[in-house]
Amino acid sequence: MYSPDVAARLSDKLAALPKSPGVYLFKDATAKVIYVGKAKVLKNRVRSYFTKGDDGRYQYARLVRAIADLEVIVTDSELEALILESNLVKKHLPRYNVNLKDDKRFPYLKVTRELYPRIFLTRKTPADGSKYYGPYTDVRTLRELLRSFKAVVKIRNCDRAITPEEAAKHPKKYRPCLNYHIGRCAGACAGLITTEDYAVNLRHFLDLVQGRDAELLEYMRAQMEKASGELRFEDAALWRDRIRRVEAFGERQKVEVSDPVDRDVVALATEDEDGCAALFQVRSGRLVGRSHFYLNHVFEKTPTEVLESFLKEYYAVTEALPDEIFLPFEIEDGEVLSEWLSRRKGKRVRLEVPKIGDKAKLVRMTQQNAILLLGELKLQKTKKEFVHHALKSLQRDLSLPQPPKRIECFDVSNLHGRDAVASLVCFQDAKPAKSQYRRFKIRTVEGSDDFAMMGEAILRHYRRVQKENGPLPDLILVDGGKGQLNRAVQVLKDLGLEKIPVAGLAKKLEEVFLPGFSQPQDIPRNSSALKLLCQVRDEAHRFAVTYHRQLHKKSTLFTELDAIPGIGQARKQTLLKHFGSLKSLKEAQVDDLALAPGIPRRLAKQVYLHFHPEAWSLEDDGEA
Repeated sequence: MYSPDVAARLSDKLAALPKSPGVYLFKDATAKVIYVGKAKVLKNRVRSYFTKGDDGRYQYARLVRAIADLEVIVTDSELEALILESNLVKKHLPRYNVNLKDDKRFPYLKVTRELYPRIFLTRKTPADGSKYYGPYTDVRTLRELLRSFKAVVKIRNCDRAITPEEAAKHPKKYRPCLNYHIGRCAGACAGLITTEDYAVNLRHFLDLVQGRDAELLEYMRAQMEKASGELRFEDAALWRDRIRRVEAFGERQKVEVSDPVDRDVVALATEDEDGCAALFQVRSGRLVGRSHFYLNHVFEKTPTEVLESFLKEYYAVTEALPDEIFLPFEIEDGEVLSEWLSRRKGKRVRLEVPKIGDKAKLVRMTQQNAILLLGELKLQKTKKEFVHHALKSLQRDLSLPQPPKRIECFDVSNLHGRDAVASLVCFQDAKPAKSQYRRFKIRTVEGSDDFAMMGEAILRHYRRVQKENGPLPDLILVDGGKGQLNRAVQVLKDLGLEKIPVAGLAKKLEEVFLPGFSQPQDIPRNSSALKLLCQVRDEAHRFAVTYHRQLHKKSTLFTELDAIPGIGQARKQTLLKHFGSLKSLKEAQVDDLALAPGIPRRLAKQVYLHFHPEAWSLEDDGEA
């Protein structure tokens, strides 16, 4: 939608736009980047957002309304603009750009930039000179590959810093570790393998990862024959077993293509805000990798835009570039993308849209996988958005504005005001969320005032929630009747949280009270809503009573010993630690008490007489 207000506010910047390629960044009122785009001619592309007649996309109008500022970066070519756009999208994750959903969880295979490189999984890809392969969605298979075959080609696991300078001065600075002695490492740290031979081992492993295992198998068969010829039959058998594992790994791939060209096959499925890109990696005629990536912010974007965004983001990091990329349809920036990928690979990378034959079938198979995976995502979201029937009943019975997916319940426990505590339990989607449970020692209330104790716990908790910007519940439940409920309502009002629904559940008759109603709510006894409230209340009561008993037991132990003259804090702890319990301490004789560290016999007799007052008469007769 055309926005004359935005255009007027940015008129000077729009007038000064250059007629050169580059990248433009739109920002909102908080200066946050909300969209990054590239243009062959910045002046024409950026001004098109502020002229009459948009392209009819829903997100287009929303984007323009949100623009408060813009920034442009001029580049020398459209290719440089494409690379910069990809980097900026990865950095800012703008709201209106297509993004890989949760892509940080997908690991990469990292090959470090060292004299003797290491290989390991990582989820971060800093620009440190290392090479990255991936991202991989089948992490289990990748971990199995690392565990099984790093030892076969003897890639080191240690993190010792082996620089060229140290290697030249001290070729045997380190002693090789156990991995070398059991044949899992070539002893690079001790200079027992040349960098050239180590590089060959590294290449064998990377070829295996990328599905090109012919050279590795040839090398391993040669090692097996050599060991056999030298009558080292145990070593030969070891190489035989390794060969079988590599062959078995290669035989897992079910799809074969007649030509040996390395290619990626990409397909796309979109629906509403969600999308899924499926990617099959074909190396040396075999399907060696199958990955899928969920996309968001695709609503009302054209398939071409979504596919282009995915290709830029995926290929911006990975080193595993193919010779060909099969696509389901033509894309607008195909030539620029091909040039960019070719420059990164060092040889020609072609983008192709197969129309007939086996190649087209491969694209259709990938497309079917994308559709299936997107369906799985939608099903997961449906389950996630599922509302438990008890929550629907609770919404109906308490006239709540929405189903109370998050319920927090408070209870207090004390013994005539002593060792007073309060508990908070949280139920998420009608299930206990125990990581959200909290307990409180009552600090400000004297005597047995349950109303004030309830108020203190609620005040302390939600004051902290406000300070930390934590989640607020859909319903607050207090264990008690109108008194506890009214105190909770007053505290929430003082905190500015009076809009949160509150209810009280009285124990005797399981009556539910709501603010503003003098009588309990008429909820059937067999209602799932009442059963859920009772379950939440009982859990809060259990949590509070457990904590109260812990504190009361501890205070009781120390209170009984406090009455004995000469027994201070240190000696109390010594006695309890020595005897293990108050019961054992009470049953101990004077001689036993005197054996405790730091307890003289005089004090031991005093402790004994405290717990056995009948012995005072014997003491008077001189018999104790």
